[in-house]
Amino acid sequence: GADGPMPQTKEHILLAQQVGVPAIVVFLNKIDQVDDEELLELVELEIRETLDRYNFPGSEIPIISGSALLAVEALSKDSQIQKGKDPWVEKIYQLMETVDNAIPLPQRDIEKQFLMAVENVVSITGRGTVATGRVERGQIKVGDTVEVIGLKDTQTTTVIGLEMFQKTLEKSVAGDNVGILLRGVQKHEIQRGMVLAEPGSITPHTRFQAQVYILKKNEGGRHTSFLPGYRPQF
Repeated sequence: GADGPMPQTKEHILLAQQVGVPAIVVFLNKIDQVDDEELLELVELEIRETLDRYNFPGSEIPIISGSALLAVEALSKDSQIQKGKDPWVEKIYQLMETVDNAIPLPQRDIEKQFLMAVENVVSITGRGTVATGRVERGQIKVGDTVEVIGLKDTQTTTVIGLEMFQKTLEKSVAGDNVGILLRGVQKHEIQRGMVLAEPGSITPHTRFQAQVYILKKNEGGRHTSFLPGYRPQF
């Protein structure tokens, strides 16, 4: 906002840095509430310093200023408003154009072996069991053999159908959110938390090592110490 980065904004920047978000575009909102250009310049400077603090190139990141509320109000009055007719709507167009130019398209990891975490399971009468999720890497085709791994005994099955956004597919690749129809798998045999993988590509483990970052109090994190028996969920 025009009054500077909020605490939750800093949390979001930190989270983006921790998970490896490669590029950011900033929208400076509510500038209709500020008449002082020098104040806006100071706010922009503070934003860039905050980005630098979390290892983003603050001096290079695009910052678009506008008012989301006034843009929505203009569109509410005329949903067919033409480009260039309203300065606040134009700011949203500018934001989207900047996102297109400044944010690189994600590289889909389609060369590696297939892997998909199961997010949901549904049973379709007359067809079978469908596991849904986002393909993490590789690609999958109708007729491919996959392993169902984790939580229970590993089992091998065949993909007999693929669907995305109610469209039938022959192939799905990394980045797709897809439903996979599995041959001979009952609904109770597969659940959220399991994975589908190319046979022999991965094995289940009962222990693992992880590196975690615990938010400081001023970053919106814990206000109290860890005690014996504390069990965070991931």
